[in-house]
Parts: sequence; C-alpha cells; structure tokens
Amino acid sequence: MADKPVKKVVLAYSGGLDTSIILKWLQTEYGAEVVTFTADLGQGEELEPARKKAELLGIKPENIFIEDLREEFVRDYVFPMFRANTVYEGQYLLGTSIARPLIAAKQIEIARKVGADAVCHGATGKGNDQVRFELGYYALEPDIRVIAPWREWNFKSREALLEFAEQHQIPISKDKRGEAPFSVDANLLHSSSEGKVLEDPDVEAPEFVHMRTISPEDAPDKPTVITIDFEKGDPVAIDGQRLSPAALLTKLNELGHDNGIGRLDLVENRFVGMKSRGVYETPGGTILLAAHRGIESITLDRGAMHLKDELMPKYASLVYNGFWFSPEREMLQAAIDLSQNPVYGQVRVKLYKGNVTVVGRTSPYSLYDQELVTFEEGAVAYDHRDAAGFIKLNALRLRVQAKRDRRAK
Repeated sequence: MADKPVKKVVLAYSGGLDTSIILKWLQTEYGAEVVTFTADLGQGEELEPARKKAELLGIKPENIFIEDLREEFVRDYVFPMFRANTVYEGQYLLGTSIARPLIAAKQIEIARKVGADAVCHGATGKGNDQVRFELGYYALEPDIRVIAPWREWNFKSREALLEFAEQHQIPISKDKRGEAPFSVDANLLHSSSEGKVLEDPDVEAPEFVHMRTISPEDAPDKPTVITIDFEKGDPVAIDGQRLSPAALLTKLNELGHDNGIGRLDLVENRFVGMKSRGVYETPGGTILLAAHRGIESITLDRGAMHLKDELMPKYASLVYNGFWFSPEREMLQAAIDLSQNPVYGQVRVKLYKGNVTVVGRTSPYSLYDQELVTFEEGAVAYDHRDAAGFIKLNALRLRVQAKRDRRAK
C-alpha cells in the first residue's frame, strides 16, 4: 500500500456481496471516504437496492451515483464496434469487454466532480477486467490512484469474505452463503457465465446456465422474418419502425431470445495469459452482425470490404485487451467509420432455431449490377474475351516460377 493516504475513492459498485465487502474494506483499510457508482447498462436488475445498500453501509446520499447508460452504451460503444464486424478469436462478440471503458470513463468523470483522488474496481487478479478498467483509468486520468482489492487484501477463501461481511453487518442473501454455481456478468449486449460448473471445457453447460435465450430445440417451428434498416452502418429501424439504439438492441434481444439465437460455448485466450471457458449469450448482437455484413455485401467496394476484414482482428484484440482509449483504436475507428458512409439500406433476415440467415438486401447505394452478373445475353459493359488477358497477366508470376522450378530439376 502506498504511503500517501487516500482521501476519497470512487468505487464501481453493483450492490452485490463482493462490492459491498470492498466498500467496507475501503473504509476500514484505507479510512477513505467512499463514493459509489452504479451503472445501468441493461443488465436487467433493479438498481435502487444498490442505493439502499450503500446508504446502509454509511455512504452519504450525495456520494451515491446511479446512472442509466443504456443509450450511451449502445450508441457510443456497441454500434461503433459493430461497424467493424468485430469478433474476437473468430467467435466472441465482446459483450463484457466493450462495457468496461464506459464504466471507467464514468468513474473518472465522477472522481473529477467530487474531488476524489482514487478509483476502485472489483475485478479479480486473474481476469481481463482489471486490465480493461485500469487502462481506461490511466488513459483518461494519468495520475489517478487505482485500488484493486483482489490484488491487495488477505482474504484466502469465500468463507473469509463471508465472515468479514458478518462482522461488519453486510447483508448476505442465503444463496451467497454457499458456493455459487457460476459467475455472471450481463449488460444489454450479452450475458457471460464462467467458473465452477463451467470450468471443465469437456462438460456441456447445463441448460440453467442460459439466461438470454431459449434452447434452439424449443424455439418455434416457424421462422421469424424481419427487416433491419441501416444508415451509415448503424441499425435504425426494425420492420420499418425507427427505434433508439438501446430500444433497437432490446428488440433484437427479444427476437433472438425467442428463436434460440446467440449461444456460444467458448475457450478463449485471456490477455493475462491463461485460457478460460465461458458460456456467452448475445442474441441481438448475433442478428445485428449478420445483418450488417449483409448490407455491406452490396454497398462496400471489394477493396474496402477486404481491408476491413484484415483490420478487424486487430481492432477486436484492442477492444478485448482494454485499449479502447488508445490512439491506434481511434485510428482504426476513423477508417472504419469512413467506410460506412455508403452503408445505407434494408436487410431481410430469417430467424429459425438458433440460426440467422440473410435472405434479402437492398440499398440506394448498391454496387450490385444485375446486368453485369447475369448469365443471360444483353450485358454490354463486360466482354468475356477481356478475361483471357486478365488471367494471363495474373498468371505471369506463377508461370515464371513454374519454369524456374522445372529448370532446377
């Protein structure tokens, strides 16, 4: 622990047992005034209990901050990420990763407002979130003091945490007195479940783990067909009804839930060096990714589309590893956003038993020319005979190499 005392600390506070223990630990270990920040990112939980619990633990009303960030989260973080068709390691749609920079930014904003000299998060010392939070803090406030209790305190077991909670009269719900079957993180984009019953990657996840989707086997036998309208790469309407970013993602989540869409059982490579098994559900995001690629398929030039696909893994790694506020992510974002200028139009999507299929797409900026691609007579802009020279020029280096190899034998 640093010698300089901490006077006031802004804690990312969920109202759950762990962050409540952290709150009291900050008071007892640091003797600091604690300011709590609770974000509504669409996790589906009531937030007023967090306010009441903070008050119960001695936090002044003026030091309790609760904000509804759903629109900002989707508009300024989720949608920009989806413009890049971002997927980490070929599968993960980064639902947890993309939420951390927003929480970090709000903590720094509150710290400036209340004159706090430190911020605190509840991430463990084994996971990615500690990196994401702290890179965000330092990028926005280089000299801020960061407190990471899981790397500092001496609690060796869950029982020790519960004992501390009882000593300090922190309410413990009955299900918290035993070992939780798995840990959960959720927001409007996704839910993630990790640990305990999910730690063995060879054991199928129990059905009760899934919270955002019904089983594809239980989904309706009749497909659901919807349209999604895009403007500059962002979805703006479903079935012709314009919706705000958060409302639109909420609607897609409902459609995905009802059709068993968006389940993922993944073993990923954490930034800190270990592999981790998680069960993720991203119903609305899975639909959005397919639809966005569908509208891009007729509005983006081949070169721009292929370059985007080459840049995407780098962009995904930056988001996953916590570098949202880095100059390189902002540079990539500028290029991606420029590519989206012609991405207008409507995509028709079929949802059926866990599957998302693009079945139609139209755009006033479409590059698709039916006359060029038709097998029927009448195309005047393309002469089949031109292909011969095109092929020979592209084959030139291959032919030269083949002749060299033949001579070498």
